[in-house]
Amino acid sequence: MMFFSLVTLVLTTITANAAPKGIDISSHQPSVKWSTVKANGVEFAYIKATEGTGYRNPYFSSQYTGATNVGIIRGGYHFARPDVSSGATQATFFLANGGGWTADGRTLPGALDIEYNPYGANKCYGLSASAMVSWIRNFSNTYHAKTGRYPVVYTTTDWWITCTGNYAGFSSTHPLWIARYASAIGRLPAGWAYTTFWQYADSGPNPGDQNIFNGDSAGLRRYAQLCAKQVPNCAEFSLISMARGG
Repeated sequence: MMFFSLVTLVLTTITANAAPKGIDISSHQPSVKWSTVKANGVEFAYIKATEGTGYRNPYFSSQYTGATNVGIIRGGYHFARPDVSSGATQATFFLANGGGWTADGRTLPGALDIEYNPYGANKCYGLSASAMVSWIRNFSNTYHAKTGRYPVVYTTTDWWITCTGNYAGFSSTHPLWIARYASAIGRLPAGWAYTTFWQYADSGPNPGDQNIFNGDSAGLRRYAQLCAKQVPNCAEFSLISMARGG
């Protein structure tokens, strides 16, 4: 639609000029030289905290503290395992192990990493599209009840279409973090006219995956701090921030 085309054009311009750079890391990057990452211009980081209900990243604390100490805005993410327990159970586990959020201007809202099943042939973890939507809603509502923020949804367009039936109902409240390793974002999941974060490469000059924020540095700081209970529609806030240049 025309609106999406306009947003894509704006994002392309920001990408070439002022978009804050970010990384996401896990236990695969146990020893990050955060001062070097900061010097390379990275402004934010998502760090894997948990997976399912039985895995905690053993390096999470040191990674999170390292990012904090050099002034990088950071947050945790949870790798979803809809085949092992409920969304509420996993959200609670995530919150208890690094996935929380506070309005301190340096903490990103927790992210739900929901993507193809890496452990088996069933891409959608054995769930129907309607059951998957319910699982995500269960996770989201639990997270929101505890923090006042909805989680960021990390996914690919292909997975979202395949495993949720291209459900559009989360787009008004949940920021999108799209993964697409290409020169352009391309089609987004239904309902989202723009993405707040874009993971555009799985390697690069900095550790882990390479990302950008859809805005500028001031917008990133406001995004971390201001989308609290009094601003429930964080996705809308991010769009306003982007349209005003941060």
